[in-house]
Amino acid sequence: MRNVLKLAALWVAALGYFVDIYDLLLFSIIRVPSLESLGLVNVFESGLLILNMQMLGLLLGGILWGTLGDKLGRTRVLFMSILLYSLANIANGFVVNAEQYTWIRFIAGIGLAGELGAGITLVAELLPKERRGIGTSLVAGIGLTGAVFAFFIAQSFDWRTCYFIGGGLGLVLLMLRLSVFESGLFQEMSSKPNVPKGNFFQLFATKERAMRYLRSILIGLPTWFVIGILVSFSKEFGAHMDLSEAIDPGKGILFSYAAIALGDVCIGFLSQYLKSRKKALYVFYAITMVGMVLFFTASSAAWLYFACGVLGFGTGFWAIFVTIGAENFGTNLRATAATTIPNMVRGSLNGISALFLFLLAQTDYLVAGIITACIVMAITFWAVRGLPETFGKDLDYLEE
Repeated sequence: MRNVLKLAALWVAALGYFVDIYDLLLFSIIRVPSLESLGLVNVFESGLLILNMQMLGLLLGGILWGTLGDKLGRTRVLFMSILLYSLANIANGFVVNAEQYTWIRFIAGIGLAGELGAGITLVAELLPKERRGIGTSLVAGIGLTGAVFAFFIAQSFDWRTCYFIGGGLGLVLLMLRLSVFESGLFQEMSSKPNVPKGNFFQLFATKERAMRYLRSILIGLPTWFVIGILVSFSKEFGAHMDLSEAIDPGKGILFSYAAIALGDVCIGFLSQYLKSRKKALYVFYAITMVGMVLFFTASSAAWLYFACGVLGFGTGFWAIFVTIGAENFGTNLRATAATTIPNMVRGSLNGISALFLFLLAQTDYLVAGIITACIVMAITFWAVRGLPETFGKDLDYLEE
């Protein structure tokens, strides 16, 4: 019976991440038509502002839900965060100007921040350590197909209806969440009165822990550089590369996220085969760099879409990346770490886009993208080198 409940938790986490990714990527897919329908002419600058505000919401929400996840429990945080982003997405269907659009995406970002970290923490604590990586990879592999679903929904419905669908899916998910039971490790930890729980600043209590936390964030930088800059603004890159056919960023997201879903499943099995999280990451970083070369040298729309697919597969290490974050910290800080880490990466898009725009003022669009890519990958390799290997690590421990 207990195995059935664990399997149910895994599937509910996967479906939750499916809705999370649908809502998270929907703006990038419908950015152009939604902003144009509101009468905006410069959809690049307005779109970048709204995307950055959504990512800022994710960053702040990550801290909020992460600390609450260690104080109140993983399942309660899932319930509250799903409710917030579902209502925000429904409200998004009623916006009449860019200012409303921006602030509602910010609120939605706060809500979306709680889904993945709490879900991965719950699954990681429920599954045996020998199968943990495969389980979390399946959660991400299934969940990431939400982006593909969002693309096809956007082809069939008005952009406002797309937001209503996202909110409705979230409310349905809310009912499924009621069947998921709490992590035993959390229950055991919460019964100990003198254990500090969910204190975000405890992540910086020692230099070693602070560096462990920083490196756990930086290993995920390529994911949102690829999605937030290269794929989301592939239309603009294609125009500056003088491609004969206009690029549809929604189609770029379709190809990249279909490949990300496949990559997330594959890296789980690769990590299992290599008995190493870090070696699997190195393989996928190499694939990402190949995708970057293909992207920046594309000579046709078809080639650029193919490059988006390669980039997607290469950055399909999101689940292992979040799992590493969960495995690197004790039960009393695990949800705080696992929820804030991916959202710090999402929030880092603000810094990455600022770097890109700074370089854009100095040089052309393509060169700015290439230099930004090189800087991001250099930081990433530095970060992963200094992290401990966490494959097969026992999670029954506390941070003192």
